[in-house]
Amino acid sequence: MIEGINYLSLLIIPLFILFTIWYGTFKKVRVYDSFVAGAKEGPGIILSIFPYLLTIFIVIKGFQASGAFDALRNGFYQLFSFAGIPIEVVSMAIIKPLSGSASTALFTDIVKTTGPESVATKMTAVIMGSAETTFYVLAVYLGTVGIKKTRYLVPVCLTADFIGIVVAVAVVRWLL
Repeated sequence: MIEGINYLSLLIIPLFILFTIWYGTFKKVRVYDSFVAGAKEGPGIILSIFPYLLTIFIVIKGFQASGAFDALRNGFYQLFSFAGIPIEVVSMAIIKPLSGSASTALFTDIVKTTGPESVATKMTAVIMGSAETTFYVLAVYLGTVGIKKTRYLVPVCLTADFIGIVVAVAVVRWLL
């Protein structure tokens, strides 16, 4: 069963490309010309979002290097220690809205240090699957369309992240 799913997953992208070419031909669209026209727009999009991504990267590195991350993590850990939340989960709750790759690296470290069956691993796994890299997504999407005034977007997104993390912790605590 698993081998069949793995084999099918290898075929999905080539089949999708073939289907796109077939469908475009059926609809009398010049597929190659359309692909080249779309590819020409790619470098412009990359250049337009690059300053936003660079800013996010510098802010995250500054956040970690200044010791603010450790201070914030320890403060939240003391605040929520009554609920029995491991400090690794607090680290993931802080990192996940900032960076997907950093949260993946942190998750790998948590699995290695606490084990795959630990409460910390289970809680961080649910957070990984249910929370969003809010600041990365906002930087890319808002930067692409040129929106500079976010109004309530960041507080609403962070509130949604907080609720998602609380629900993830509660689900693992009470159901697993």
